[in-house]
Amino acid sequence: MQDHLCGMIGVSDAFARLKQRIERAARYDVPVLIEGETGTGKDIAARALHYHSARADHPFVPVNCGALPETLVENEFFGHRRGAYTHAVADTPGLLCVANGGTLFLDEVDSLPLKGQAMLLRLLEEPTYRPLGGGREVSFDVRVLAASNQDLDQLVKQGRFRGDLLFRLRLVGLKVPPLRERDGDAVLLAEHFVRSLARRYRLPDRPLHSSACTWIRGHAWPGNVRELQHWVCRGLLFGDTDELRPLQEEITPADLAAAGATSYRDARARAIESFDRHYLCELMRRHGGNITHAAREAGKERRALARLLKRYALDATSFRGHSAH
Repeated sequence: MQDHLCGMIGVSDAFARLKQRIERAARYDVPVLIEGETGTGKDIAARALHYHSARADHPFVPVNCGALPETLVENEFFGHRRGAYTHAVADTPGLLCVANGGTLFLDEVDSLPLKGQAMLLRLLEEPTYRPLGGGREVSFDVRVLAASNQDLDQLVKQGRFRGDLLFRLRLVGLKVPPLRERDGDAVLLAEHFVRSLARRYRLPDRPLHSSACTWIRGHAWPGNVRELQHWVCRGLLFGDTDELRPLQEEITPADLAAAGATSYRDARARAIESFDRHYLCELMRRHGGNITHAAREAGKERRALARLLKRYALDATSFRGHSAH
């Protein structure tokens, strides 16, 4: 089911609850904190909040806080006037100016340095700012949405995130459920990705084979929706059958036979790929995505393990929070 909420797709009870929360939160012009694991689609939820709100005709400005250099946070948000510093050769608007009238989405808000957190708290309490090198305060009208895949309550206890800022951002809180808790949605999403990615890469629209559906339902998806999308993409680009079947994943002998791997060489290659991927996933889960610790257990050099992860398109960050230790 794909509805008006910015392409959000799902039929599970968990998805229905999230959709209801988004529809209600979109009505009220207040900050919203969106929490959930890596790859769950927090950015999609943010866009749904914006485009289902009264600000839909105004800008939606996403910002990756993790990519903001600490020394440039104020400049990025406030902008600057010509001559504010050596290389300021022209007036440059900041994010608040660009997003004026619309929505500012702060992804990975936990990455903001404490100085930046203090600045954001002041902006939430008093909607005015002064561009660097400017002589007067400028008012703005922006709704702030924020997202994080970290345990912000724990970060507050550790002194790494301001409790008063968390209180303001979580005036309305949304929890985006992991894919493993969205019963029935994984196959539906995979079918959607097949269609959209086939159009993007000008490939034939291939249906999912029954073995692929079975594998999708049984996989834990530590990287959530993003991992599923990457899996479909690899299958479309590198699969050589009329139907999309498992590639590089946990493949049973029956799957191999059904996929047409009749030669010893093909069967052996797929079995090795299956072993490598399963081993790497379990290894990274045990160590919560820490490549250094995982490499030590595997008896490999860190760079060699990183290359192996890259070969199988496994993102170490998607395993954070899954450590068995």
